[in-house]
Amino acid sequence: MRAVVIGAGIVGLTTSLALRQAGFEVVVYEQAPAIRAAGASLGLWANALAVLDDLSVGEELRCIGVPTEMYFHDPAGRLLDSPGFGVEDHQYLLAHRAKLNELLADAVGRDRIRLATGFRAYDEHEDHVTVHLSDGSRADADVLVGADGAYSAVRAQLVPGTPAEEHAGHHAWRAVIPATGIAVPENRLILGTNGCRGGYVRTHDGRTYWLVNQFKSPPPTGTLKQQALARVGYLEEERDGILAQLVAATPEDLILHNQVMLVPPLPHWVSARVVLAGDAAHAMSPHITAGATLGIEDAALLGRLLASTDDVPAALAAYQAAQLPRYEQVARLSAAVEEASTPQEFAQNYVAFTHWMLTERPQYPGA
Repeated sequence: MRAVVIGAGIVGLTTSLALRQAGFEVVVYEQAPAIRAAGASLGLWANALAVLDDLSVGEELRCIGVPTEMYFHDPAGRLLDSPGFGVEDHQYLLAHRAKLNELLADAVGRDRIRLATGFRAYDEHEDHVTVHLSDGSRADADVLVGADGAYSAVRAQLVPGTPAEEHAGHHAWRAVIPATGIAVPENRLILGTNGCRGGYVRTHDGRTYWLVNQFKSPPPTGTLKQQALARVGYLEEERDGILAQLVAATPEDLILHNQVMLVPPLPHWVSARVVLAGDAAHAMSPHITAGATLGIEDAALLGRLLASTDDVPAALAAYQAAQLPRYEQVARLSAAVEEASTPQEFAQNYVAFTHWMLTERPQYPGA
C-alpha cells in the first residue's frame, strides 16, 4: 500500500510515521525548499506524547522540550484556581517547534521527503488516486493525505469554497529569546483585561518564550514591539513587570505577529481516497493551545484505522465518523473559553477543555 502526504509540518510528518508503522510506503511532498516551522514553541499534551511514544520518538522529543503546567494568574499575580480538576489536567510539554519538525523529518527519513515540490491537483479513481505536483510529475497512491495547513490546497479541491478565514480582531505576538539577564523565577501565564492574555515560560535550553494575545483587538499600529507592549499594559499591574521587560529586550526581528486564522467547520473531511488532517481540516484559535496535539491525534487515528483493513474508503469513512462530532465538541468548548466574561471563568473553562481532551479519546468502530 502506498500513501502520498502533502505537507512536511508536524502533522504531515507524524501522519507519515503512523502510516509507515501501518505498513504503508510513504512519500511526503513539501512546497517549501527546506524543512521548517512557522512559530516559536508549542505545547504538547499527554495524548500527543502517548502517540509520539508509540511512534518511537518520545524519548528524543523530551530532550527538546521542558515539562510545564498551564495555570493562569491575574494581572496582580494571584493564582486563578480551577477547583474540580487534577494536576494532570494542567501538565504539558513545551517543545521547540522547529526542532520537533527536524526530529520528525529524521524519523520519517529524509529520502522519503520531496522538498520544493507542491501539490497541484488530484484525480481520484476507483482503486487509486493520482496526485499532480508542481514540478510536472505525478504520483499514484492508495491514499492521499492533505496535511498542508490552514491554507490547504488539498482542501480547496476536496471541499471547495472553504478558505481559511480571519478570526476577526484576534492577534498574537510571541518570541523565543536567549538569556537576557532578566530574572524569570517561574513560568507565568496571565489573564488580563480587554481580551488580553499572555505570559512567559522557560525553555529546556535556557531561553525564554513569551507571548501576548488579544481578542477583539483594534487594528495594530506601530512596530511589533510597540504593539506587544501596548497589550502588556493589560496584563501586568506594574509597568516594569517581567513580561514588559522581556518584550522590551527582544530584538524586533525576533518578534512574530499573526492575525489568527481559522478553518470554518467542514461538511466532510474525506472522499474515498483523500483525507484531511491537522490544520487543513480544523485550524483553530491558539487560545486553547491544542492545535498540534489534536493534529497528532488525527495522525494516530488515521494510522490505526488504515492498519486495520485493506479497504481504504471504509477506513477514511470511519475516521470522518469519529472526528466530525469530536470537533463539534472542540468548537463548543473552545468558544466557551473565548467567551468567558472574567479571567476566573476563562481559567475554569480552559481546564474543562483540557480535561475533556485528555479523558475523552476519539471513538470509532472497534475502539
